[in-house]
Amino acid sequence: MKRIVLASNNPGKLHELQDMLAPLGLELVRQGELGIGEAEEPHRTFVENALAKARHAARQSGLPALADDAGLCVDAFGGLPGVDTAFYATQYGYAKGDDNNVRALLEQMQDIDNRRAAMVSTLVALRSADDPEPLVAVGRVIGQIAREPVGSNGFGFDPVMFIPEFGRTFAQLPIEVKNANSHRGRAAQAMVELIRRNWL
Repeated sequence: MKRIVLASNNPGKLHELQDMLAPLGLELVRQGELGIGEAEEPHRTFVENALAKARHAARQSGLPALADDAGLCVDAFGGLPGVDTAFYATQYGYAKGDDNNVRALLEQMQDIDNRRAAMVSTLVALRSADDPEPLVAVGRVIGQIAREPVGSNGFGFDPVMFIPEFGRTFAQLPIEVKNANSHRGRAAQAMVELIRRNWL
């Protein structure tokens, strides 16, 4: 197994995961490069959506597949936006996009003191579309939603995700530090071990 299809067209995710999975010597191919469209994501949990995306990419490509479903879970909102994170801004009349998501979140949290939130990444890997034994790895990081965006590294909510142990937002951390400690980094480290143990 040398190639694995990434069930995403997000260049940020591809770049991060390619680096994180480098120890396995696998080539990660974005599904768009193989002419595969986006999968439906009708579910309310990260793991179900990641599984749906991985099965879709594996079925269309005939290759093993890796999918990531990730999002922001804000305590004050009962864990939302969760699986709707990518479309968060559209609920408030903004166009879809990272900057608008951050703007909408800060507006909604303007008068809220409880700023605790978690960034969650769920990775699912399949050997084939019908693999009965998917590998599942979850990474979670708890922090606080900052009052304004700070930093220029990363993407998504990184500029407002303040991590107390570093005293900075994810977007202020050097990329290698962020990748080692982010929700996706933690999930990827666990996935590398799962793939090594179960597939290689």
